[in-house]
Amino acid sequence: MTTIPSRLARPTQLSASITDARKRSIQLYRDWYRSAPEIVQLYALNVSPAYVRHCIRERFEANRYVTDQRAIDVLLLKWRQEYQETVNCWKQRDHVEGILLAPQHRPQRSFLQKFYEGRDEDAVRPAATGAI
Repeated sequence: MTTIPSRLARPTQLSASITDARKRSIQLYRDWYRSAPEIVQLYALNVSPAYVRHCIRERFEANRYVTDQRAIDVLLLKWRQEYQETVNCWKQRDHVEGILLAPQHRPQRSFLQKFYEGRDEDAVRPAATGAI
C-alpha cells in the first residue's frame, strides 16, 4: 500500500460525552486491529498479525478503566498519532518492536535487587530499543 499521509490525518477532537469517547476508542481499536497485517508487512516483523493484535489489545486493556473524559481524549489523541505514524511507515523497526510489541509488565523487584543492579529501571524506561 502506498503511503499517503493525508489519508489518516484527523483533526483533534474533544468528546462530547463518555459514550462519544467510547465510540471513538472502539473505532481507533478497530483501525489498529485491521491494520495489523499491514504493520507486519511494512516493518518485516518476525511475528504474526495475531501477535500484533494481541499486543494492541493489551495496550487498550491497560487503559480500560480510565473514567476521566479529558484523560480519555488525551489517550485517544496519542494513540491516533501512534497509529498514523506506524501505518505511514514514519517509524523504524526498533520503534515498533520496542514500543508496541515489547511487554510492558516487568516483574517486581525489591529495593536490594535494584540496588545490586546499580540502576532503577522503573524510573526510566527505554524509549525504542527492542531489548528490555
